[in-house]
Amino acid sequence: MSSVIAAKPVATTADETPKIVGGEITAPSQEIDGFQLVIDALKLNGIDTIFGLPGIPITDLTRKLQAAGLRVISFRHEQNAGYAASIAGFMSQKPGICLTVSAPGFMNGLAALANATTNCFPMILISGSSEREIVDLQQGDYEEMDQLAIARPHAKAAFRVLHAEDIGVGVARAIRAALSGRPGGVYLDFPAKLFPQTIDAEAGRQSLIKVVDPAPRQIPAPDAVQRALDLLKGAKRPLIILGKGAAYAQADADIRALVERTGIPYLPMSMAKGLLPDTHEQSASAARSYVLPEADVVMLIGARLNWLLSQGKGKTWGGKSAKHWGGQKFVQIDISPQEADSNVRIDAPVVGDIGSCVAAMLGAMGSKWPKPPAEWLGAIAERKTKNVAKMGESLAQNPTPMNFHSALNVVRDIVKANPDAILVNEGANALDFTRSIVDMYKPRKRLDVGTWGVMGIGMGFSVAAAVVSGEQVIAIEGDSAFGFSGMECETICRYNLPVCVVILNNNGVYRGDEVNPTGGRDPSPLVFVKGARYEMLMQAFGGVGVLARTPDELRKAMEEAIRSRRPTLINAVIDEKAGTESGRITSLNPAAKKKP
Repeated sequence: MSSVIAAKPVATTADETPKIVGGEITAPSQEIDGFQLVIDALKLNGIDTIFGLPGIPITDLTRKLQAAGLRVISFRHEQNAGYAASIAGFMSQKPGICLTVSAPGFMNGLAALANATTNCFPMILISGSSEREIVDLQQGDYEEMDQLAIARPHAKAAFRVLHAEDIGVGVARAIRAALSGRPGGVYLDFPAKLFPQTIDAEAGRQSLIKVVDPAPRQIPAPDAVQRALDLLKGAKRPLIILGKGAAYAQADADIRALVERTGIPYLPMSMAKGLLPDTHEQSASAARSYVLPEADVVMLIGARLNWLLSQGKGKTWGGKSAKHWGGQKFVQIDISPQEADSNVRIDAPVVGDIGSCVAAMLGAMGSKWPKPPAEWLGAIAERKTKNVAKMGESLAQNPTPMNFHSALNVVRDIVKANPDAILVNEGANALDFTRSIVDMYKPRKRLDVGTWGVMGIGMGFSVAAAVVSGEQVIAIEGDSAFGFSGMECETICRYNLPVCVVILNNNGVYRGDEVNPTGGRDPSPLVFVKGARYEMLMQAFGGVGVLARTPDELRKAMEEAIRSRRPTLINAVIDEKAGTESGRITSLNPAAKKKP
């Protein structure tokens, strides 16, 4: 008897004529091609959105993806599509997918892939590529490049699929690599010849893999948990630092319970803001410069002692003048055992996924836990009160033209009134002032430049945040930072996304009053066109553009953008003398150190 494939074929060869074999009529041969196998592999694993830019050799793939019901968000530049995919992974705990063309398109996406790996965002960059036999002999194929070799140093893993029957394995391995352990960026190389390849439809279906438990729980050792608790319990000046890894873990309730049950002051890193409201009484953000050097035991939850925390040493931590310099003890909760001792001694490493580690600590704490000494809490409260009052004085001023404080005081109020809105933030001074002025109230609502401090994430992050969440997005941009991705305003308008972009425009990089020291006709490299009308860019694509010169104009425009949910760009003109070179990280700029 002949076998008849019951499943409806998704792709067939041209030969669909029934054949007589041994006197019996057989079913027509049915085959599936590489295009459909890629689509089915992604859908099987719950991937429903693709960020990318069509072109050779993946144009037809984008068409077929959309026809199959996946949402394809097409950008104007691959780097921005990659940033979108990476932050979608952070928000959803599913790998964000970026699809690019070969060679130059791949290279454009590579910056975002490297950023995803550095920031531990799960992302898969899928790029079409030239044919191996020509690339390997360097015979000059169209956009010839050994993309796999180039991607490997910048990705957590990299794979190439040459045969249609291996597409399922390639996609599965990429998903597992992106999500398991410490998340990161993965590269998946699809040569052009892969897509039209065909195999038997049933064999193709069987070749696909639905990844089971791609990010398995990693339970910490009980003795490691107890060691950490003993160290915290004996501390006189304990401090908890929450990193974006804690936000990614989505263990929000347990993290809050741990903080509140211990009574330990906490310091959220930038993208961890909102895990607990910034207005929480245990927040030590307003006393950061005091608590870091004075704490005797510091517990890191999903935070790394990298440059953002001065590697756990140096002036940020008080240097040799601090009471505990060189004697501070650290507890570190991290999924990677290699992270411990990477900069300073970690006295109590707790290795495992953050959700399991925090749950284990809560379970082992017992019903009674001693609160930190009143002297420590009182000293923090005193400094918080002083610094908050000082900030309040700055926010209350209303200079003409606006400065960062008066403009961001408006943003602060808008975010407070709309706590579900997602705040995207980049720039130098625009980043630093927004981080310190604008309070966050819910987790994963603040998305910014992260560990690499990379500029250009703004519009890509904004598009992804709107697509993934459906919530209002507010992007606070320095005028320089906006320039990296400003053309994506067209993308925002094309998909009619609820994104309100606010450009803090001071006419230049850091500030706009620098002059050419030679007196020549060329402007300073740090200065832009005076009076640039950025708002007209959004108007050009059918969105709303507003020029705001006062806090009242800015407030009115932001409120209307949120009410209407229309794509909006507000050109908020601020004093061109506002801002300092390199912002908060002037210490990393040798030239800026020498300036008076």
